[in-house]
Amino acid sequence: MKLYHHPISGHAHRARLFLGLLGLEHELVEVDLANGAHKSPEFLKLNPLGQVPVLEDGDKVITDSNAIMVYLAKKTGATNWLPEDAEGAARVQRWLSIAAGQIAFGPAAARLITLFGAPFDADEVISRAHAVLGNIEDHLKTNDWLAASHPTIADVALYSYVARAPEGNVDLAAYGKVRDWLKRIEDLPGFVPFMHAPEEMLKSA
Repeated sequence: MKLYHHPISGHAHRARLFLGLLGLEHELVEVDLANGAHKSPEFLKLNPLGQVPVLEDGDKVITDSNAIMVYLAKKTGATNWLPEDAEGAARVQRWLSIAAGQIAFGPAAARLITLFGAPFDADEVISRAHAVLGNIEDHLKTNDWLAASHPTIADVALYSYVARAPEGNVDLAAYGKVRDWLKRIEDLPGFVPFMHAPEEMLKSA
């Protein structure tokens, strides 16, 4: 397996983290986003959207971080990470939708402002971030994990951008249950740390 990634992409880390948690051997290929490697003809053959991550597994090419996790869970029969029963699968899907929605347009977007000067309204996306963090905090008051009594790909899907929310000026101080949950993920066997953004990228923060 080969994973095309970038070390400060939360989407790419999501896929890399799950590969680590599954203990799957893989080759990492860093895509030079700063110099436009993701828009090169070669890379666009892998993913016409020009985005990381991309998983290459023999002749199969899987794009989108959540799709990669579903693929890996199904390929390895990891039903603990992706339940096969209807209710369990629906609970996981709910959180994958939150990862692609409220997380992407909240803490992930706020981080894009400080790292890359993305043209979002900082107050708006930070407010969205706190709204979704409040929902997660409430859920974790009575649950250790998001979608089951054990970790699933739902937890992996939310980890990276929640963990690095402070890089987008989203303070986690008020979310004790969220911080405890982050620590539980970090204590899992096979956990792969998410690189902090270089200090010089955060000078606008």
